[in-house]
Formats: sequence, structure tokens, C-alpha cells
Amino acid sequence: MASSATSRLMNYPITIILICMIAIAGLASGGQYLYFRGDYKTFFREDNPQRAAFEEMQDIFNKTESVNLLVVPESGNVFNADTLNLIQALTERAWQTPYSIRVNSVTNFQHTYSEGDDLIVDKLYPDWQSLSEELIKNIEAVALTEPDVVNRLVSPDSQVAVISITVRMSDGDQTKEVAEVAGFVKALAEDVTTTHPDHKIHLTGVVMLNDAFQLAANDDASTLVPAMFIIIIVMIGVLLRSFWAALATLLIVGATIAATMGFAGWAGYFLSVSTVNVPTMVMTLAVADCVHIIASWFQQMREGLSKQDALARAVNLNRMPVIITSVTTSIGFLTLNFSDVPILADLGNLTAIGVMLACLLALTLLPAILSLMPVTPPAKTTSRLSSLLTSLGDWVITYYRRILPYSAIVFVTALTLASTNQLNDIAIKYFSQDNTFRQAADYQSAHLSGLATIDFAIYTDEMSGINDPEVLTSVAAFTEWLRVQPEVDHVSSIADTYKKLNKNMNFDNPDYYRLPMDPELAAQYLLLFEMSLPYGLDLNNQIDMDKAATRISVTLDNLGSKELTAFEQRAYRFFNKLSPDLRVTAASPALMFAHIGETNMQSMLKGSLLALVLISFLLIFALKSLKLGLISLVPNLLPAGLGFGIWAMISGEINMALSVVLSMTLGIIVDDTVHYLSKYKAAREQGKTAKEANQYAFKTIGQALVVTTSVLAIGFGVLSLSSFALNSDMGLLTAIILVSALVIDLLFLPAFLLWLDKPAETAETATE
Repeated sequence: MASSATSRLMNYPITIILICMIAIAGLASGGQYLYFRGDYKTFFREDNPQRAAFEEMQDIFNKTESVNLLVVPESGNVFNADTLNLIQALTERAWQTPYSIRVNSVTNFQHTYSEGDDLIVDKLYPDWQSLSEELIKNIEAVALTEPDVVNRLVSPDSQVAVISITVRMSDGDQTKEVAEVAGFVKALAEDVTTTHPDHKIHLTGVVMLNDAFQLAANDDASTLVPAMFIIIIVMIGVLLRSFWAALATLLIVGATIAATMGFAGWAGYFLSVSTVNVPTMVMTLAVADCVHIIASWFQQMREGLSKQDALARAVNLNRMPVIITSVTTSIGFLTLNFSDVPILADLGNLTAIGVMLACLLALTLLPAILSLMPVTPPAKTTSRLSSLLTSLGDWVITYYRRILPYSAIVFVTALTLASTNQLNDIAIKYFSQDNTFRQAADYQSAHLSGLATIDFAIYTDEMSGINDPEVLTSVAAFTEWLRVQPEVDHVSSIADTYKKLNKNMNFDNPDYYRLPMDPELAAQYLLLFEMSLPYGLDLNNQIDMDKAATRISVTLDNLGSKELTAFEQRAYRFFNKLSPDLRVTAASPALMFAHIGETNMQSMLKGSLLALVLISFLLIFALKSLKLGLISLVPNLLPAGLGFGIWAMISGEINMALSVVLSMTLGIIVDDTVHYLSKYKAAREQGKTAKEANQYAFKTIGQALVVTTSVLAIGFGVLSLSSFALNSDMGLLTAIILVSALVIDLLFLPAFLLWLDKPAETAETATE
């Protein structure tokens, strides 16, 4: 009946093509509403606790989103007339940066000192003073001893100076602003290297991190997707030896991608560093559906069926396996909704939609297109591959008793290795070492400080509360504790300002470099200092308007996520023990990324368990066998263990993206297992022995499994060419798991089936 329905449906190929094209065009038109967001906030939900703490801090104090220009003279010393004049000129030009609200450098640092009874506040390199040798020495002496300068604006070895530009951008989509700011500072840096060839400029900071995210996504979209199209043409053409098969597949792939991305536009999705990979993933998975049908079609024609009858039979034979694998793959991707990273959830949703669209088009549009093409089956289609698979099947059947114990050893070893992987996220290591931002970040880490920061906000909940001597004492003690921690490169604290002002107001007597113990005196010092500060260089980055809260900014080494969260907890414990009556919070982009990795892994484990349960029920239903459904769990779970074991030898570190690979691949690897078990079951129902059923499965489905896995592995392998580690690592590990799945399905699964069914066969033989 199904065959008859399929035949009748294929009697109207042009009608089917027209209906599909109209539907695809309608969906694809939504692509006009797609836009790109590359800022780091796309990784975090609005209710993310670390993001909420960070935004609260941003609202109370000045913004901390910044661009750092690292000025590096060839002379190896920034304290010379040429370099200092360049820094001063760049500092002035930096104020023209779009959205800038603050510019800090060694030349405009507000130096305080006393002249008699007067407090003098002026730039370390005053506009009214010419740059003499004496002034250069004074600038150097102050810069290398001032806590707010050394390790922040100048390196201790004097090789690097920093011009820090703070910008205020919108709280929502910052794509446009990031591009404007990055474009301006890049042009500024290029101008400097042209006019001052003996100086190098490196660009770092949160804004440049966002810009690097955007560039990585654009690079992937402009290179990886075209590369995949080329690979599909070559692979399908070579493996199936048919130009028309390759063309038909490309038409389905193109239609699926257009419809999927158009749906994304209609549904209000945006493109990100994650979702730009949807076309690549959908393309790869759509090819698998097409290859199964086309390979089966060629086989049916070689067995003597007419073109149309062979096509109808191929669709009927593959309908259920294609639907089941598409549904299970979609389930795997939909479990990415358990992820705490919104753009990974978007990736899962859009890929799931694409997979189901690919399934629908492969079962309707593909047969209609093929029926109109002048296709003839290649006479010698992959005969060498077929013979190799036949030989492999015979070898497995002969030596299955040896394969099982060796497999067990490999699996136990792999699972043991997999358990040694460590969760570790370092944002700058998301980029390859060829990346300009990564090179700048590595240079800053090697010569000045790390890029990881944590801001600690201390709240007194009282107006002018920070002038209280007890509060100041706690702030100062916390500051000193932070400075002696091995991970810390620099600490910026209001406690240093109070100490310096107390010394200044006591005729610069170094014995008075301590906190003022009178709250009124402390308030007066601070007021006097603030009144002397120029626009844009006030203390709003350290204290709030009511003087009820203060922020301590800490710069650390580029720590891994576990190290960063461990430092945060250590700091909390110290401060809460020091001042239990004061409220303290910690926040920063680096801390946000550190937390999201751990919570994401926990969430995805729940998602994987749910996917496993749902897929298990589906397989039992599809195979109409509880026994085979349970058996399928083994080859569906082992590839992930084997893949993560291999990853432990390659890297040993799991980042945010790799935490979703288990859920993502669980549905994909079902493809091989379902097709193999469905053919095995069909042969057993025909009365064949376990040995004959395995031989039948190797003969009928082996070639398609190798072809589809090759396409899938190479497709995800293309992602490994990305310069963005979240994409490249995910692509590489997925490819490893898919290849592992093929090996397991062609070696372990047949041996496992023979071992399970052998006793039954022996009993049957004895009865006869």
C-alpha cells in the first residue's frame, strides 16, 4: 500500500516540485530579517546571575567596557621623549573614539602632591611643561611606584605603555557600536605604525574581544559554508560516481538551508558566532538523507528494477530509517535548550528545524527531481568499497569472539581517559594563535598583565558610608589581601587614593601614607580631590554618587574557569570573615564565562539523559523490538565515550562548546545503528541466521553507512578549520565521535549481535 502511494505520488513530479518551491520561497524570504550579533552578552541569558551582578555594577559605577592600546617602542623603554610624546598625542586622539567616556594613560594620570598647604592635582605629563630629562625621570619614578599606574598603564620593566579607553555602549545589541569603536582604534593604530614605524600597537580589551567574535563568525560564514558546498560536490560525485546524484543532492541541500535560515528570520532569531554554523550542520545532515535514498536507488536499478520502480522501492525502504534518524537527530539538537548559553540553544533549535525540513524534502522533492533526471546507475559504483565491506563482514563474523574482549579493553580504556578531561574555559583561547586579537592578548599577558578581570563591589547601604574608618580599613585590608594572591597582576582600589591624599595633605610626609581615621576628614580629602579632577577622569569608576559603595578592580592571569571561580570563592570567604556586615559582589565578563562553562555542563548532562530516554523509546518503536531497541543503546552511547577518550589524549580540556557535543551527537549516530539494525532485523525475519543477517546488512547498507559517515565527518571536520575554538573543537570532536560510531557499528555491533543470537541458534539446531 505504501509502495502504491509512493508510486502515485511520483506520478506528479512537476506538481511536487512546484509546491515545494513555493513553500521554500515563502520560508526563504524571511532571511531578510536576519541580523548579526557578535557581542559576548549573546552567550548569557538575561537572568544569568553573573550577568545580573555585572550589569548592576555597570549601572552603579561607570562602564568597564574598554579598548586598550598597547604602545611598544623598539627601544624597549617607554620613558623617552619620542614615546611619551606619542602617548600624549594618542591620549588626546583617543577621546575622539566613538562612545568614549574616559581615557587613561601614563601621561594624563592625575598626579597629586603638595605645595605648602595646597593640594596640587595635575597630569603626570603636564601640558604647560616641556619634556626635559628631569621631567622624564620624574614621570618614570612616579609611574613605577604609583599603584594605579604600574602593571596597569605601564609594565614594571618599562617596555609597554597602555592607553585605556572606556566606552559607554547600549545595553542591547552592540554590534554596530563595537564595529564603530573597533574600526576607529584600528585606523588609529595603523596610522601610528605608519608615522612611527619604530613603535608597535596592540589592541586588547572587552570591545576588541567582541570585535574578534564578530570577525570569527564572518570568517566562518564566508569560508566554511562555500567549502562545504565544494566538498559535497566532490564527495557525492566521487563516491556515488554520478554528477546527477551530486546535483540533486545540492539542490536539496540548498533548498533546506534557504528554508531553515528564512524560518530563522521569520521566527526572530539572529546570527551569532554559534548560529552561523547552522547552514554547515544542516547541509551535512541533509546529505546523509539524500545519500541513503540515492545509494539504495542505484542498488535497486542494478538488481533489474526500472528507474521509477527502483526509486519507489528506495523511498519505501528508507522512509522509516530516514524519519527515525531525523527525529532522533532533532531530539539531540533540541536538548541544547537545556544549555545555559542562549546561542547554543538557538543552534539546536534551528538545526533541528533544518534536519526535519531536510527529511521532508528528501522524501518528496528529491524523488521528484531524480525522476526527471537522465540518471543511470554507475556500472561499477564503489565496487572496491563493496568488496572491502564484504571482506570486513566475513572477517568480523569469523573472529567475533576475539573482537568482543578487545573492544571491551578499548572501551574501558577510553572511558577511563574520558573521565580525566577537565572543564576549562579561557575566552582568549577561543581564538587561534594566528588571530590578531589572540596575538595582542598573549603579548599583554607576557609583558604586562592578563586579560581576566574581576570587579568586587562593596556596599555599605549608607550615604557616605565608604568614609567610615571601619569600612575603609576593611577595603584596605581586602585590597592588600588581593595583591598578595599569586594569580593577581594588579589591583585598583579607592583605599590607595585615601592613603595618597592623607600623605599629600600632611606635606607629603611618607609616614602619613595611611588611611585617615576621621570620617569627616576623609570626606573632605575626597571632595577636594574630586573638585580638582578634569572631566572624564573622575572617581565614578571606583565609587558611586552617594559614596555608599566602592569597586575594587582586579586584573589576573588568564586563568581557566575552575581557577577563576576558585579565586572568586576564596575572595568571598576572606571578605565575609573580615567584614560580615558589608555586602560584596563579584562580576566581570571573564567570571561570567567561567561560571557558564560549569553550569552548562551540568545542564547538558540532564539534556543528554532526556535525549537518551526519548531516543530509546523511539528505537524500540521503530524497530518493533524491545531487544533490538535495548541493544541499540550500546553502539549509540559508546562512540561518545570513545570520542571523549581520544579527546583526552588530544587536549584534555573541555570548553563550553564541547559540553553540548554529547547531546548533539547522540541523535546523529543513531543513523548508522538504525539502518544496520533494521536490515539485520529484516533478514532475521526472513529466516536467516545471525551470520547471514550480518552478511546481508553489510551488503545492503555498508556502503551507504561509509558514504554518509564520510560526508558527516568531513562536514563537521570543516568546522575544525575555524579560527574560533568553540567551533573548531566542536567540529573536530563531533567528527571523531561519528567515525567512532561507524567503526563500532561495523566491528563491535555485528560481533555483539552474533554473541547474543548464537545461543538461540544453537538451541534451534539442537532441536532440529
